[in-house]
Amino acid sequence: QLQLVESGGGLVQPGGSLRLSCAASGSIFSIYAMGWYRQPPGKQRELVATITSGGSTDYADSVKGRFTISRDTAKITVYLQMNSLKPEDTAVYYCYADSHLRYWGQGTQVTVSS
Repeated sequence: QLQLVESGGGLVQPGGSLRLSCAASGSIFSIYAMGWYRQPPGKQRELVATITSGGSTDYADSVKGRFTISRDTAKITVYLQMNSLKPEDTAVYYCYADSHLRYWGQGTQVTVSS
């Protein structure tokens, strides 16, 4: 079993920045990838960014150049640094971790509005 706890969401003005954190606990040794999805209001959940155990990263086209995913292997924590935020980035952001199953965090709200 894995447990994922997210933090760092909130309200920010357009052009601002936020950093999301996702801390994993439990059967952490089986994790081979972690990342973030988001679900905008009234829309389907979409992949935002992923990072593998080897450190490879991938991003949705809509966030490339603005978002950066990173990890702290000692703390088993994944971060999503979000810069130049736009209103269309407003969504509930979910952390996930892949081992023999996919595990999800509880979600954290990010609202970009003036």
